[in-house]
Order: sequence, then C-alpha cells, then structure tokens
Amino acid sequence: MSEVLESYAQGSWFAPADEGAPLADANTGETVARISAAGLDVAGMIDHARRVGGPALRRLTFHQRANILKDVAKHLTGYKDEFYALSHRTGANERDTMVDVDGGFGTLFSFSSKGRRELPNATVILDGPLEQLGRQGTFVGQHVYTSRPGVAVQINAFNFPVWGMLEKFAPAFLAGLPSIVKPASQTAYLTAAVVRRMVESGLLPEGSLQFLAGSARGVLDHLGAQDIVGFTGSAATGATLRSHPNVVAGGVQLNVEADSLNCSILGPDVTVEDPEFDLYVKQVVTEMTVKAGQKCTAIRRVIVPEAMADAVTGALVDRLSKVVVGAADDPAARMGPLASVEQREEVRKAVEALRSSSEIVFGDPDSVETTGADAASGAFMSPVLLRAEQGAQEPHDVEAFGPVSTVITYSGVADAVELAARGRGSLVGSLVTNDPDVAREVVLGLAPWHGRILVLNRDDAKESTGHGSPLPVLVHGGPGRAGGGEEMGGVRGVKHHMQRTAIQAPPDMVTAITGHWTTGSRRSVGDVHPFRKDLTQLRIGDTIASAERTVTRADIDHFAEFTGDTFYAHTDEEAAAANPLFGGIVAHGYLVVSLAAGLFVDPAPGPVLANFGVDNLRFLTPVKEDATIRVTLTAKQITPRTNAEYGEVRWDAVVTNQDDEPVATYDVLTLVDKGEA
Repeated sequence: MSEVLESYAQGSWFAPADEGAPLADANTGETVARISAAGLDVAGMIDHARRVGGPALRRLTFHQRANILKDVAKHLTGYKDEFYALSHRTGANERDTMVDVDGGFGTLFSFSSKGRRELPNATVILDGPLEQLGRQGTFVGQHVYTSRPGVAVQINAFNFPVWGMLEKFAPAFLAGLPSIVKPASQTAYLTAAVVRRMVESGLLPEGSLQFLAGSARGVLDHLGAQDIVGFTGSAATGATLRSHPNVVAGGVQLNVEADSLNCSILGPDVTVEDPEFDLYVKQVVTEMTVKAGQKCTAIRRVIVPEAMADAVTGALVDRLSKVVVGAADDPAARMGPLASVEQREEVRKAVEALRSSSEIVFGDPDSVETTGADAASGAFMSPVLLRAEQGAQEPHDVEAFGPVSTVITYSGVADAVELAARGRGSLVGSLVTNDPDVAREVVLGLAPWHGRILVLNRDDAKESTGHGSPLPVLVHGGPGRAGGGEEMGGVRGVKHHMQRTAIQAPPDMVTAITGHWTTGSRRSVGDVHPFRKDLTQLRIGDTIASAERTVTRADIDHFAEFTGDTFYAHTDEEAAAANPLFGGIVAHGYLVVSLAAGLFVDPAPGPVLANFGVDNLRFLTPVKEDATIRVTLTAKQITPRTNAEYGEVRWDAVVTNQDDEPVATYDVLTLVDKGEA
C-alpha cells in the first residue's frame, strides 16, 4: 500500500489513524500516496500556532523574518529535482513545473527583498505621515501596523501545490503571523514534500508553519477575530466559508480567490499584418495549454472584433493543431494531463454546458491522442476551442477549468467592455492593442471588474510575463465572482495580515510607542556631535542645532553661474520683483539645502560612512539675499542592516530663517557604522 501523507502538527509529524484515500498519478492512474486527517488535533494545531509560533515570530524584526525567507528559498532550491519529479506526477510538464516550483521559490526571494528594502528593521510599520490634531502640536495622530496574535489558515487549490502555498506563506510570515497550510488533496503529496524540506532546514521558528494533510472540516470552528483564512478554490466553497458563523459574526477575516472567467480583448486597431495579431493568438494558446488550462488566471473568453473573428479563429485552430498532448515528463508533449480524472469529467460537463450556445471549432473533449502515456489511464484531454453565438450568455457564466476557451465577437470598444463586465468580476483581463486611445478606454472600462490588467503590444512583448502570471510585487485577486480578495502586491500583502491602528497621543508618547522620532518630541542636544556616534551610541532624538549662516547675493550669483541655473528669480531683479511669490531675488532651493549641509556635517572621518539620499524635500518659505538660516537635524529612525557592518539612519532636517520660520524640510539618509556590539 502507498504511503499515507503525514501532517506536521505541534512540532512533530502526525500519521493519521486510518489508511486514507488514494491520490492518483495524473499520467498513469497509479496511486502516488494516500491522504487522511483522521485523528488530527486541529484545535491543538491552532493553539500551538498562537502560543508558540506567533510569539517566536513577533520577537523577530521584519528584516530578520525577511532573511529567513531568503535562506528557506535557497535551501529549497537544492531539492528542485525531487520536486520536479513529483510535480510531473501531478500532470505538470517542465514548463508548468517551472511556473509552480521556481515561481514559488521566486516569490519567497521577492518578499524577502521587499521586506529588507521597504520595511524597517523593527516590528511596527508607520502608515502615512503624522497628523496634527491640535494647534499647539501637543496632540497628534499616527497610523501604525502591528502583528496580530492569531494564525493564518491557508486553504489552497490543486493546480499550484508549491506556488499556491508559498505566495500565501511569505507575506504572512513577514507580517509575524504563523501559518497552517491545508493543500487540496489531489496534489498534496508535492506540497508535503516541500513543507518537509522547510521543516527539516531548521530555519523556521517552531510553530510558524504547520501542515494539514486531509480534510479541513472543523478548522473554522476554532478561529476567532485575530485569525485570517486565505482560500483559493471554487466560488461554491468560498460561499460556504463566508457563511460560517465565525466569519459572519466571529470576526474571522476571510480572503477568497475564486473562479474567474478571464478575458483577453483584441483591439479594433489590430490587423492580421500587425505583430499584435500574432502576440494575441500566441497568448491565447499559451493560456489554454499551460497547466492544461488549470489556472485561475487562464483566458476563458477570447473577445475579438466581428471583422477579425474568422482570422483569429483560424489562427488559433492552426496553432492548437500543433499542440502535442502527453505524459508530463515526455519532452515531446507540450501539454500534460489534467490533475485528475475527476477534474477532467468536470471540464467535460462544463464544455457540454457551453455547447448550448457555442460551437466547437477545435478539439474533442472525449478523445485525444497522447504521447508517452496511455490516454485511457491518465487524465488527458484535448484543447477545446469554441465559438459563441451572438448574444450567448453561457461563456460569461460557465467556467471550464481546463484547456478550454470561447471566441466571442464585439461590435465596438464599448461593446467589448460590456462583454468583459458580463463575467461579473475577474482576476485578470488583457488587451492587445497598439492604439493609446483604445488602451485608455478599455482599461478604464475594465478596471472596476478586474484585479489586474495587462496591456500587450510590440513594445512590451519581449519583457511581458504574460496574461496568466501573477507577480509577487502586484496584487492578485479580483472583485465579484473572482472572490473580492487580494493577495501578494509586495508590502501590501504583508499589511493585509496586520492590524492598522490610529494612535492619538502627545508626540513623545508616539515616539516611545513607534521607535520613530515624531515631530514635536523632545530633542537631545549634547556635547558630542551625533555624527561622531556609531549605532551603539546614537539614540532616537539626538540632535544637531547648527550655527547660523547668512545667504548673500554673492552666494546666489556664484551658485547660478557655477550650476547654470540662471532662472530669473535668482538673477533678474526686475522680473523677480514682479513675481507674486518672491517679490525680489531669492536663493536657489538647492543652494539653501547645500548651505544647510555645510552647517550640520562633521567633516572629519567618523562613524558616518555616506549620505545616500534625501526624502520628502519641500521648500516652504523663500530665502532672500542677506537672510540668515540655521538647521536642526534630529535622528529620526535607526535601522541596523543585517549581515552588514553598518546601518541606516534617517535624520529629520528643518531649515529655518532669522524669524524662526521653516524654509525647507526634508529627511537626510546616512549609512552609519554599527560599532562594537
């Protein structure tokens, strides 16, 4: 008997109490493994995540979590051959497996990079600028993101057993939320292999990742207001989850990514001779055949101008006729089997429903020739292309989750937009056009109904990742039928797993709470210049209060001549006097910033290694000749870099004039030696 998959729960691997249900090889029908959750203590898993995994994660900073993700990705890369072999048994060929396995590892790397570059080396994220709530500046508001003391339960679909897990796990982990992964049973043996390697690495804090093999029945019964469920699957199952009492009234946050009748529109400007025509046809065939069309982002509706319908259909049929179907590990096969015989039967039923208003123009859902495998033993199916009758509704209602697409015609751009909207919400839509006016009209019309839109033409074709490829830096999700959820999107996906809270307090309290110096907080002006302090000595609030400097006409003239910036406000007295904003010659803003640097910089070698940027620069009050300026520079944020001998210090800079009016404000960014810990 085949091995029964084990769950990873409460720090150990758990074997179910029964022999489980068989999981078949999509190519041969042979049993790969068996699966069951009989006897598994699901409530104990959730408790373990909250008591052990959550606290361990929350003790780490965002940078520490990000580095763990990078190390996990590197570790998993060493087992690619093992994962590829198992992936082939799910029906995924080399190309499909690269999307799933390599795409999953790439997502870990991407979130690691985002975490290290865009998040602080801390445990709190500031959201937006400080809000002044009182006239005197003693009462302010600040939005922050903090980690939840809960658990993220991830219920995944069968089509991407690796990427589907890691694209949910990575942002939850960065957010400090432990995960319980529940894969779809059919391909769970591949997910189990990846999780086992992740656990064996010893890189993950205990309790931050657990694995549930088998039914998730009863999981939601144990969840509460601090917990998140991320679900990918059918709209019907999504609706069932939404109706659970703990979601309806218990505060459980549910993110659903469901069925989606994605479309691709061929612009009315495209002719057969244009490169966009070939791009369109190639994209549709690719989306029909990658993962045998078992992608939530695949093109189901091929929306083309009436005048181009025959040409598009003919070109699609020609390309599809060259697609070889066969065993996933056969190099001659371009498309492998569906994930299971049961899934193939569901697709066949959907094709029958589509045929009530559409004609099959290519393929036979009940018969296919295969290479490298017996068509009768595996879950093989031919690509099927249909052409809809005018006004047909079924293509906008019925999703065949396999290698099936339907050609639909439109009479004008507004009609194309209306047809796309009839899908009632999609994960992704694409438009192939070389006309900017068409692009604007279609994209703005489609945007309310889609989570992502690709505009493809000759300019971006070489670099485009394609219609069906969700990217970790962009949001993945869609409104309406697509579930109304949102995943990934870089740091947006991390914040989705956290709680945003508005803090109202005095500035000193906000500084203490956030670890980030707040305007109006106390400053510390000491005898030692802050630029003489390394990171072991520097403290938030350490301040340089500079001497004064008079800005002379000679300074202004020299700067104009030296830089070539001879804008009239700096050089023409008559014109400058007529300017209602200045009323006379004024100093260049960048001259003011340069002079300010001269006032606060300590020139001798020391812990400050480099100035690497200026953020949020604003010029507030014109500086006229013979005005006097001074600068106050305060350590605002200290971010030690991991695996480096230095860290980043963000300084709050305020330049004022002789009347104590602010003339410029900005953040100075420096790299500072860490010193001896």
